Order: sequence, then C-alpha cells, then structure tokens
Amino acid sequence: MNMHNASWVSQDIIAPSPRPAAQGGVTRWTRKHLFNGWLSTLLTVASLTTVVWIAFAIVPWLENSIWRANSLAECRQVLDGASGACWGVIRDRWPQLLFGFYPAHLYWRPVLTFALLVAALAPILFRTIPQRALWFSAIYPGLAYWLIWGGSLWFPITIYCGFLLAAVLFSLSARVNGALAVAGAILGAALWWTYAAQLVSSLADNVLPIALAPVASREIGGFLLSIIIGVTGISLSLPLGILLALGRRSSLPLIHLLSVTFIEFIRGVPLITLLFTASLLLNYFLPPGTIFDLVLRVVIMVTLFASAYMAEVIRGGLAALPRGQYEAAAALGLDYWKAQRLVILPQALKISIPGIVNSFIGLFKDTTLVMFIGLLDPIALAAAIRANTNWQGIYWELFIFIGAVFFVFCFGMSRYSIYLEHRLKTDHR
Repeated sequence: MNMHNASWVSQDIIAPSPRPAAQGGVTRWTRKHLFNGWLSTLLTVASLTTVVWIAFAIVPWLENSIWRANSLAECRQVLDGASGACWGVIRDRWPQLLFGFYPAHLYWRPVLTFALLVAALAPILFRTIPQRALWFSAIYPGLAYWLIWGGSLWFPITIYCGFLLAAVLFSLSARVNGALAVAGAILGAALWWTYAAQLVSSLADNVLPIALAPVASREIGGFLLSIIIGVTGISLSLPLGILLALGRRSSLPLIHLLSVTFIEFIRGVPLITLLFTASLLLNYFLPPGTIFDLVLRVVIMVTLFASAYMAEVIRGGLAALPRGQYEAAAALGLDYWKAQRLVILPQALKISIPGIVNSFIGLFKDTTLVMFIGLLDPIALAAAIRANTNWQGIYWELFIFIGAVFFVFCFGMSRYSIYLEHRLKTDHR
C-alpha cells in the first residue's frame, strides 16, 4: 500500500477560515474589557460619567478663551460674566516663563543652545545618525556654557584642555599601572584647572579676544533654568551611577565602603535639604572671598542626588544577570573593565532602561524644587506673575501651561525609552 496516497492524508493545504463574527470586533473587545462582570460594568459607567462631567465643565471654559488681553480685568470685561480661560497671561508673559529675566535682545543664544542640544543628542540617541558626529556631542557642553553665560570662549577651551591632559597622562602610564594611571590623570587635570586654566585663558583672551556679553546666573530662569539643571543632571548622573553601582558590588573593601556610604547617605536625605546645603551652608566651607555660582552648586547637588538613585537602578540590572554571563566573560580571557564594557554592562543597562528613564523623568520634574532656594524656575515665575496687579487672581492658565510643557518633555523621554526597548529587544517574543 502506498502511504503517500492514503485517503486519510490530505493532499492540499486547507485555506484559513475567517474568524467567527462573535469572536472579534469592537463588540467583543468592549464586553471583555469594559463590561466583564458587574464590577467592571459599574466602574466603566462611573468612569464615563466622570469624563462627561469634566468635559461639560472644561469645554465651555476653553471655548470662551481670551488670548488678546493685557490684564485679568480686561479678560473679565470681554467675558462679561461668562466663564472662560484668560490665555492672555501666556501671550503676555511667555518670554518670562521660558527665559526668566534673560536679556530680551539675547534670546537667540538660549534658542541656539537648545537647537544645538538636539543636534548633540541625535548621534547618541539614534543609531541612524553617523557616529562620527559624536565629536560635536563631546564639545557641546562647553559651547552651551559659553552661549548661555557668555564671557570669553577661551575659558571653556582651557577646561577641555584639562580633560585632554588627563587623557594624555593616562595613555602614557596605563601600561605601567592602571590605578597609578587613573590617579595621575585625575591629579594632572585638577592641577591644571586649579592653577593654569584661568591664567592661560586670560593670556589667550589678551592675544585673540573671542567673547560674548556676560549674563549673570540670577537672570537665568523659567524653563531655561529647568532644562539646564535637568539635562546636566541627567547627563552626569548616568555615568556616575554606573561607577557607584560597580563600586558597591566591588570586592575591594575600601571602594565598596565608600560607595555604600555615599549611596545610603544621599538616598536618606531629601533633595530639598541638599539644595539648602548648596545654597546656604556650602559657603561656610569655602575660603573667604570664593565665588561659587549658585546654579553650579545646585547642578552639583542635583547630580549627586540623582547618581545615588541611578546607582541602585543599575545595581538591580547587574544583579538580574545570570552568573553564567560573568563566567563567560572570564572564560573569554577578558579583564574586569573589558568584561564590564563588552558583556556585563550592555545587558544590565538594557534590563534597567525602565528604571533609568523613570529616574530621569523624576529628576526633571524635581528641578521645580529650586524655587525654595530663590532660583526662578517656572513655578516661582508663575507666583511672581500672579503677584503683579495686572494678573492678580489668575491660576489655572499658568499652571496648565507649565504642566503642558513639562508633560511634553517627560512624555518624550517615556516614548524614547519604549523605542529603545524595542530596538534592543533580542528575544522576539
């Protein structure tokens, strides 16, 4: 008997049948997710009722929006007793909310800085951008400082010379002793910045002056201040958090103790306490006559605070890796740093992406706490605007605008994290 021609063996592929009408569509999804039992039905009806009630309360208020008004009294006069939003305050004060008291004729500098920020982040965030563009990402921090604060261009150049000196010292002594190379690089850069940077900058400025009009830190405010603190804290807290996480898992007792002490101390203190320390107490520990910019002090404290939390997030990713990954790296003959760079950290950081981005979002929102130490963030400026007689008594419009801008930045970070997770996904489940 020929088994290939047996009557019970199908010779043709059966075409797929369409899904039964009752098993798909909007009706089935609605029953499954919105009306799946009496409790689900009750919650759905209550939610819909709440949404409709909010819509009926907000839509008329938005429909009667007034954009062209120079005061709250003028808005009320136009509305003539009706309920409506007075967006004239945003139209009148949006430069102040965005830039604080930055000189109006110099607005082009922070705008250009923000545009260059997008260009500097592009090769880091998206692999479709040529990696040779990373050189611009490296020089962007010094360029951004020069554009916002002004002064001589030679000052940030001499700061970069300190990093270049550290790299040269490290490369010359790395083959002799790794720890000695790191110590020598740090010491050389510190001596350059302390004793030589200011002198070289002054000499270069006398020979070839390249400068912009200086702007004091007290004139920087609004979302410009929030972006400066947030972007700087985010950029610095990630590498510092990685080092602290590795230090906490280190087998060297001194490194482990220092990392644990720093992390636990910072995590046990509220951020507002660190900000007051930066604002009031830090000057007591500095030599008399030392000028230490308040914004710089705040950036340092915010960075240290975020680094401690980032270290714990990354430590969770390191702990989630199977022990076999460490053994595989050792079997390949990789030393500690190569194993971390090529095998361990790429996997740990991928696991930690949700926690890392969550910390970034929290850090950016926490920049509003600087209002308590006298810096003019958007919330502090909103209070100053409401204190003006023209806009006294206005609330919702200012806070809705501020919340919407923060939402745009935070939602953008959240969506990018989802994109990054999909891009790095390897299990295809």
